[in-house]
Amino acid sequence: MVVLATKCYVGGDARERALDGLASMVENDLGELDVEYEIGVRHDEFVSVTVSGADEAVARNLLRERWGEIPSRLEAGETYVGTLEGWDDEGLVLDAGREVTIPADELGLGRGSPVQIRERFGLVQHVPLSFVYGEPSRLADEERDRLYGWTRGPGRVNVNSATRGEVRATVNRAGHARDIVTVERLGLLEQSVVCGEDTDPPGLLASIGRYLPAELRCVIT
Repeated sequence: MVVLATKCYVGGDARERALDGLASMVENDLGELDVEYEIGVRHDEFVSVTVSGADEAVARNLLRERWGEIPSRLEAGETYVGTLEGWDDEGLVLDAGREVTIPADELGLGRGSPVQIRERFGLVQHVPLSFVYGEPSRLADEERDRLYGWTRGPGRVNVNSATRGEVRATVNRAGHARDIVTVERLGLLEQSVVCGEDTDPPGLLASIGRYLPAELRCVIT
């Protein structure tokens, strides 16, 4: 079994849509392999995929590469992926199967408190972030590079509690299909709307926000 580093924390029809979408993505990744698989959701909302068959080792590696993995134990110096669960002036708190705090001094994202940094980089709750485990833990270098890259681009609106298809449909419904470049998948229910060159992220947020029961954050460049 592979426990993916992404959560399914919605209920009802939204949960079914999210898991159906995940099943399609898993089928695209594993469909040509000699494996059978079953998707589930753990008590802590992390998604699991149980794989069996001749190609199960390859299948597990593909899943780990795409989503990251929540391991049974964390080892110092190794890089993992956790989901953003909390924040305060002391640091960011990630869920990696256990609570991991990234202290303010180990974020490496410039000036400001962790709360201000979360605002500046548009970090919605549950977004997956890579980190190096230790005493203390820190954000991984590749994660810092990714987040800094967001601030050098055309601007973004980050969203949680919605699938990529739902966010795309909402952008279209609000009449902004031509105002965005794409919708990037950050996690199962966390997406990043990449704005067009002349699109104002706060304006896009205001327009689509009324259609989405979600947390939305801007990344302004």
